[in-house]
Amino acid sequence: MNYKIHRGTQEIGGSCVELWTENTRILLDFGMPLVEKDGSEFNFKKYEKLDSVELISKGVLPNIKGLYKNEDPEVDAIIITHPHADHYGFLDYIHEDIPVYMGEATHKLIELSNIFLPQNINLENVCYYKKDEPFKVGDINITPYGMDHSAFDAYALLVEADGKRLFYSGDFRSHGRKGNVFQRFLNNPPKNIDHLLMEGTTIGRGKQISRTEVDIENEMYEKFKEPGKLNLVYASGQNIDRIVSIYKACKKAKKTLVMDVYVANIMKTLSEFASLPHPSSRFKDIKVCFPYFTGKRLKRQNREDLMYKFKSYKVTRQEIDQDPSKYVMIVRGSMQKELDLMENIDGGNFIYSMWEGYLKKKNTKEFVEHMENDKAFNTSIIHTSGHADIQALQELAEAVDPKFIVPIHTFDGDKYKDIFKGQILELKDGEEVSL
Repeated sequence: MNYKIHRGTQEIGGSCVELWTENTRILLDFGMPLVEKDGSEFNFKKYEKLDSVELISKGVLPNIKGLYKNEDPEVDAIIITHPHADHYGFLDYIHEDIPVYMGEATHKLIELSNIFLPQNINLENVCYYKKDEPFKVGDINITPYGMDHSAFDAYALLVEADGKRLFYSGDFRSHGRKGNVFQRFLNNPPKNIDHLLMEGTTIGRGKQISRTEVDIENEMYEKFKEPGKLNLVYASGQNIDRIVSIYKACKKAKKTLVMDVYVANIMKTLSEFASLPHPSSRFKDIKVCFPYFTGKRLKRQNREDLMYKFKSYKVTRQEIDQDPSKYVMIVRGSMQKELDLMENIDGGNFIYSMWEGYLKKKNTKEFVEHMENDKAFNTSIIHTSGHADIQALQELAEAVDPKFIVPIHTFDGDKYKDIFKGQILELKDGEEVSL
């Protein structure tokens, strides 16, 4: 069994690992980068009009024979670990005959993102896998392990072929609402692993222990219970753990949670896979708002059905404006127009609950500053990482006990040797390894 990491040995994002035997070739993840080669933020708008040949020549797409639409397929399958675009974002370029394996919930999230977000990844050949249920691609055996991560439906992968065993951690953590999943993994990890490809997103941020999602819930509750204030929470609509933390804090503070139609569709869809709060008769303290730009987008795509199904749970901006302290709203920058039309919300709490690096982005920065300066909101940052802290990384490495640890999904691969016991194999992008 052989492999190479096409992207990820010296950066976070754009994950892609090619793995092959004499008879079979697969990819583990096929993600869009987060950064350019110079370290600046990756902006796909610069490249979206280029074809795969041009993107390969510019180093945007990996040069993998038999993967793309303009050639005969020679890749047997792509395995996606979770629904974050830095792990699946380039799937639209692959040949339509190549099977793509993923969790069913991951596929549904990608389809929703096609509707609500500026992406268009339409997959022709999707196969679903489930945790702890091995499946085969040619002579390669793959076993998915469910993991705790900020993304819903996240997995690590055990890959076996030619008598060798590789474990790919994907993205994971131990301090989310699925922390018990991580503990179960530690109690029964895969054994006799030759190479552990382990993410190290947080390496370089220090050794502090990450706050848990319960900590986030409690901090939000302290804000929500302040009298006479509307609470706005700027959070990712696909960070399901965070939505649950917000809802639980609302419930303790006796507030009504307002989510827009985008988040409502996500929570409703994923409620098929887990017991999640979503607009329904069961969760009477959840209401749905219908932002102008989202509605316009859905009408343009003839998908008004995604709005109409929540009409029974609708709350208007006028209703929120009449009694702002009753509500907690999940917001983003495109909702500024609706917020500006509300006359009685000034002086509320604005809770930023995402990675602080996004505050440097122009649109995000302008939105936050507008709410602070023009609407007199008091900003707080209440967030915890979607990735493992150093302690959790060490626990996973010790439990798996591989012959070699290989840094991936990190800017700090050179620091692994100072953190982990055992042998570290620090690779470069494109370097071939034979097990």
